[in-house]
Amino acid sequence: MNIPLNIHSIRAIYVFEMHRWFRTIVQSLAAPVISTSLYFIVFGAAIGRRMPAVDGVTYGAFIVPGLIMLSILTESISNGSFGIYMPKWAGTIYEVLSAPVSAVEIVLGYVGAAATKSVMLGIVIAVTARFFVAYSISHALVALAFLILTSVTFSLFGFLLGIWADGFEKLQIVPLMVITPLTFLGGSFYSISMLPGIWKRIALFNPVVYLVSGFRWAFYGISDVGVGTSLAATAGFLAVCLLAVTWIFRTGWRLKT
Repeated sequence: MNIPLNIHSIRAIYVFEMHRWFRTIVQSLAAPVISTSLYFIVFGAAIGRRMPAVDGVTYGAFIVPGLIMLSILTESISNGSFGIYMPKWAGTIYEVLSAPVSAVEIVLGYVGAAATKSVMLGIVIAVTARFFVAYSISHALVALAFLILTSVTFSLFGFLLGIWADGFEKLQIVPLMVITPLTFLGGSFYSISMLPGIWKRIALFNPVVYLVSGFRWAFYGISDVGVGTSLAATAGFLAVCLLAVTWIFRTGWRLKT
């Protein structure tokens, strides 16, 4: 028998998380926008003028999708992990777990709020980039689909990270030691076609390559890998995260122990 979702519980978690975000709007929104704008100024407006075009696109415009994706990845993981970690740290998570709220409703509330924040951030950065670099979006719906899918996927990954972490240090180690290097090596600032043969093949094992490549295709119609492959890779990672969340709530790992 299918049990209908409790919209009120989802809305309560979602609204609480959004209010918490707006209370720290300078840190949550202004700081990443300002830091990304510096990339646009330095690499787009200054250095970009001296760089040759990449696949017929000016270098300043070429890096716009990569920089947007860089911000979305880091902020999605941060928002998703802190959203669930703070109730664990404060001990209020037991109130949520003991309430008549299902695991699906908890995930929808926390991950939905984290993904919303990331989508809003991505849109603001895209608008801000127009002040520094001239660019166009050839496939707006595909770009929006990638934006939403990436935000949801990595907010869910951040949610898993927040459950796994038992200290603030663990919240930072994966984004700093794993995600950031993968992002910078994932074609945000260059096309992997520029790499020598062996390194080009190694780069294809980097999941961020598929995100950046698909998102860049939505802007200019150019990509390092097929857009279908990019969507499939992102959806596959989302499915893995969903399976992990399902197992965690069934066993209570790191939540009830």
